Amino acid sequence: MGKIQIMDEWLSNKIAAGEVVERPSSVVKELVENAIDAGSTSIEVFLEEAGLTSIQVTDNGSGMDEEDALKSFSRHATSKISNEPDLFRIRTLGFRGEALASIASVSKVTLKTSDGENNGLEIRMDGGHLISKKPTAFRRGTDITIAQLFYNTPARLKYLKTIQTELGHSIDYMNRLALAYPEIAFKLVHNGGTLLQTNGRGNVQQVIAAIYGVQNAKKMIPFSAESKDYKVHGFASLPEVTRANKNYMSIFVNGRWVKHYLLQKAIVDAYHTYLPIERYPIVVLYVEGDPYLTDVNVHPAKLQIRLSKEQELLPLVQEAINKAIRASIHVPVAEKKEKPVRIPSEQMNIWKQPAPSFNENKINQIVEKLSVESSVVKEQQESAVAVSEEVETPTELELEWAPPAAEESKLEPVVVQQEEPVEATEKKEPFPELEIVGQIHGTYIVAQMEDGFYLIDQHAAQERIKYEYFREKVGEVNANERQSLLLPITFHYSADEALILKENLHALEEVGVFLEDFGQSSFVVREYPTWFPKNFEQEIIEELIEQVLKSRKVDVKKLREEAAIMMSCKKSIKANYYLTKEQMAVLLNDLRKADNPFTCPHGRPVMIHFSTYEVEKMFKRVM
Repeated sequence: MGKIQIMDEWLSNKIAAGEVVERPSSVVKELVENAIDAGSTSIEVFLEEAGLTSIQVTDNGSGMDEEDALKSFSRHATSKISNEPDLFRIRTLGFRGEALASIASVSKVTLKTSDGENNGLEIRMDGGHLISKKPTAFRRGTDITIAQLFYNTPARLKYLKTIQTELGHSIDYMNRLALAYPEIAFKLVHNGGTLLQTNGRGNVQQVIAAIYGVQNAKKMIPFSAESKDYKVHGFASLPEVTRANKNYMSIFVNGRWVKHYLLQKAIVDAYHTYLPIERYPIVVLYVEGDPYLTDVNVHPAKLQIRLSKEQELLPLVQEAINKAIRASIHVPVAEKKEKPVRIPSEQMNIWKQPAPSFNENKINQIVEKLSVESSVVKEQQESAVAVSEEVETPTELELEWAPPAAEESKLEPVVVQQEEPVEATEKKEPFPELEIVGQIHGTYIVAQMEDGFYLIDQHAAQERIKYEYFREKVGEVNANERQSLLLPITFHYSADEALILKENLHALEEVGVFLEDFGQSSFVVREYPTWFPKNFEQEIIEELIEQVLKSRKVDVKKLREEAAIMMSCKKSIKANYYLTKEQMAVLLNDLRKADNPFTCPHGRPVMIHFSTYEVEKMFKRVM
C-alpha cells in the first residue's frame, strides 16, 4: 500500500490556518479587509479579551446571498480572481480565498448577511463543520462573530503573548487601515472601551489626529510627486517630531499596507541631516501605480510585495519628502509642558494595566473556558478608553499660531544685519534678524529679536557651516588641492580586508583618500587634500577606510556624506569655548548663508526659540 495520502478538506484547512491565522489580529485583518472589499463605508470591530473570547466585525457593505455565503467558507473560494491574468492586476485586499475556511476551522463562527434584495441568512459553523443555516431578518451588509478562537488547537495558545500585546497588534493594524481608507468610518472597541474611532470624511489629517494626537497632526506637512509610472503623496512630520523606532512610518501601495525595506529607507534618507541618530519620523506614504507593476502574491499575510521599476520610485519618494521638509523647516520652539490632567480610573489607558502573562496556568484556564459552551461573559475590565470620549477630532486643524509681539528691547547688543534675500526656487523660512546678547557656559549663544530670544548651540552651528563646505569639497576632489607628505602613512589589513579595499580604491579617491597598494595586504597614503581638517588627517582616513570595510556594497554618495559629516564634527568649535561678540557675529552670519541653518548634520537643532509670550506666562505676567 502506498504511503502518500490525500488529506481531507478539514485537515488541510487547519494546516492552512497555521499560515493565515497566527493570532487574533490575523482574524481581524482578514475580516476587515473583506469588509473593505465589499464596499463598506462603516466598519465596527468588537473584541473581548483581545479577540480570544470573541471577535465581531460588522459592516454595511454589499453583503451576500445564500449561495455566496455558503461558498465563502470553502477553501480557494474568492470573488476576486477568475483566471491567471487577474493575478497581475489585483486591486483588492483579500484574494487568496482561504481566510474564512481557515478561520472557521479553528473557531466557532456565526455569520449574518444580506445583499439587501433577498432575505438575510444566518450560518453557524463549529471547527469548520456546518452546524446550521436559517433565514433571518438582517439589513444590507455582513456581521460575523468569531468565538472561542483556537478552542480545538490549544497548543497554539502557548505561542501567544500577553493580552496587551495581542490587542496591540489589532490596534496597530486598525490604525493602518484607518490611514489607508480615510473615507471609511472605523471603530474599534475592546471589552466595551473605544480604542479607535474615525469619522470617514476622507480627511487624512483628521485620521492622523485621531491616532497620533492633534498636536502631532498639526506638525505633519503634505508632500506629493508624480512620474511616468507612479504617483506618490502623503504627510510627513516636521523634523522636531521624532520616534525611537520605524513603526510610525506607514506605507500604502494601491491601498494596501505593506512592509517594504527600500521604500522605508527612502523615507529615512529624505530626512538625512534633519534627524538625530536612531530617531525616526511619522510618515504616511501613499503610492499609486498600475497593478501590473506590483506583485502582492509573495507573502501569506500579503504584507510584503515586489515592485517593478523601483529605481524610478525610490528617488521620487525621497525627493518629494525632502523637498517638503526643506520648504517647511523652521526654528524649533520651546514648548511649555502642561500640567497632566487626572483621568478617572475607569477611563485609564489599557496599556497602564498590569500585563497578565500567558503562563501555563493561564493557558489552561482559557482552554478550559473555550472547551465548554457557556453563556457567561467575563465582566468588563476596568481598563477602557485610550482616548477620552470628551475630546472630539477637530473638523479643521489650526496649523499656524503667532504669539503677540514683545515690547522693544532697551539693550544695546551687537547687531547682525540681515542680508538681502537670495531668490530661491522654493519657499524657506527666513533666518531671523538676531541681536547678540552674550554666551552661556561657553557653549550657547544668546540672541534676541522682537518676538522673543534664541539659544544657539555654537558647536551645532559651526558643524552645519562646515558640513556644507566639506560636502561641496568632497563632491569635487581637485588634483590641484593636494599636499604631499614627507613621511607616507602606512596601513596594514588582513587578506580579506585588503581585497575589499583593492576593489574600492576608486571610491576612496572620490572622497580624497588616495591609497596605494604596497603589497602584503599593506597600503600607503602619500598625499591628501589641503582642506582636510588639520591634526585629524590620519584619523579621518582610517575612519573612511573602516566605512568601506563595513559596507557590503560601497555607495560613493553615502561615503561622501559620511566624510563631510565626520570632517565638520572634528573641525567645529567645542563646548566650553568662549567667543567674543564679534566672533559670534561672524558665526551667525556664516550660518545665515547655509542651505539649512536650523539643524546640524546629525539632525540636532542648531537654535531654539523662546517666545516672549511663553516667558511672560512662566513669570505669571500674563495668564
